[in-house]
Amino acid sequence: MLLSTSSAADATRPNIVLILADDLGYSDLGCYGGEIETPNLDKLADGGLRFTQFYNGARCCPTRAALMTGLYPHQAGVGAMTFDTGQPGYRGFLTESTATVAEVLSAAGYRTLMVGKWHLSLTQDSPQNAEWVSHRLDLGRFSDSATYPVGRGFDEHYGTIWGVVDYYDPFSLVRNAEPIESVAPEYYYTDALSEEAARMIRESAPKAKSGEQSFFLYLAYTAPHWPLQARDEDIAKYADTYQDGWQPVRERRFERAVEQGIFSEETAKLTEATEGPSWKNAAHREWEARAMAVHAAMVTRMDEGIGRVMQELRSQGVDDNTLVLFLSDNGASPERISRPGFDRPSHIRDGREITYWTPEEPGPLPGPQDTFAGVGRRWANAVNAPFRFWKATTYEGGICTPLIAYWPGKVPVGLTDDVGHVIDISATCYDLAGAAYPTKRNGHAVTPLEGRSLRSVLEGGDRPGHASLFWEHEKNRAVRNRNWKLVGPKNRKWELYDISADRTETTDVAVQHPDIVERLAASYEAWAERANVTAKKAATD
Repeated sequence: MLLSTSSAADATRPNIVLILADDLGYSDLGCYGGEIETPNLDKLADGGLRFTQFYNGARCCPTRAALMTGLYPHQAGVGAMTFDTGQPGYRGFLTESTATVAEVLSAAGYRTLMVGKWHLSLTQDSPQNAEWVSHRLDLGRFSDSATYPVGRGFDEHYGTIWGVVDYYDPFSLVRNAEPIESVAPEYYYTDALSEEAARMIRESAPKAKSGEQSFFLYLAYTAPHWPLQARDEDIAKYADTYQDGWQPVRERRFERAVEQGIFSEETAKLTEATEGPSWKNAAHREWEARAMAVHAAMVTRMDEGIGRVMQELRSQGVDDNTLVLFLSDNGASPERISRPGFDRPSHIRDGREITYWTPEEPGPLPGPQDTFAGVGRRWANAVNAPFRFWKATTYEGGICTPLIAYWPGKVPVGLTDDVGHVIDISATCYDLAGAAYPTKRNGHAVTPLEGRSLRSVLEGGDRPGHASLFWEHEKNRAVRNRNWKLVGPKNRKWELYDISADRTETTDVAVQHPDIVERLAASYEAWAERANVTAKKAATD
């Protein structure tokens, strides 16, 4: 257990609502240039602070590990995904040398609540998994419940332990540590998460309002992660929006983001579209336009849920003492999975077989429960505009996320170019809550905190920030050192970009600055050594 640092009731300590989207494109939101209807998030942006250079961990599990611990993913044991390789940086779950934000805030007297996707417990694979995740076979518990949210400091959790879900009937759904065996016929996961979050706020508000006990709520949506599944009425809003294809979407998003001040045309260019056929020559254009329409519908439904959460904060009278943070775990996903297995079902519960996308035949239009598809590379490139690439890479399109901070009367309105990272979120929470980060947990030494508080930025000032930030995911590497960014794609040499003059990484200047490449590469190796990164070097280094 952690030693409690709770003192007398303090009405000045804020409630904190941390909202995480899943596979959201950098420019999906209206307030970051997008055409998707997100009025509730746009309202938060209009009344809050938007970060233009905030970073995540490139993929679901690494980002969540860093978000929950304030450490780099490998230091927390989740350098890759939720499989245990036996190496310290790749155990697949949060190790004993970590203290979660829920554990630290709980020790400081907060009520700690979670709704949604966890994806920080080990996941098993077997030839029977497709049947298991289809609810047609029982292979036992989803994972070790000691590694569930309620085993890592949360007082309450409603959501899924695994990553991928059927939105109409999610696998690994639990309330605390107990599996939920079935859901109602009209169930939709995004809606359920929003309603559960509102309920938890409603139940926690009396003590929060009186100053007896503040609350921390972590709301982790799965939207808009594949499979592309949305309600018909939401899809209908975008029936005609994407009929012109991906390039006009990229161009219009960049234009709006420039108008909003997210980018400057002097330092950012719309990158070249990813390789592939033009829209004119694309096969299955009707299917492609529908795929993007479903993605947009999933984002809009999430936004509506966030509106429901904000309304609950207001109706309970706790909105003026609540910090709301919204961000995404990585850039949009290029993935299109073509078969069941591991975390992908073969059937829905009533016995109908699920149709998967294939390159030769995409199948029926996506959206219903018995279809399973993703947006693919061309749309992922479009919704990450103006950046290149996507989820799992360490280019800006993979690791740069919107971050909206909203706290009426406390957080200034506008934009900030402060360079931050998800490791900073927990440090910010501790600073605002007056919580002490521990040196030990259950007799184990806790790795010192890597994150640095954003409090001064949230109060309208500046902060020293990080001298350097680092990434590694499946041999994709990067270093951000002030205005320089070193990028090492898997099995390729280092590339160097001057972010101050080339925000969208269009011009590699490694040849012109070999001394900077050498210095930053050396700093990466030193970081990798201390941070439990074992797959440090690419083959062509």
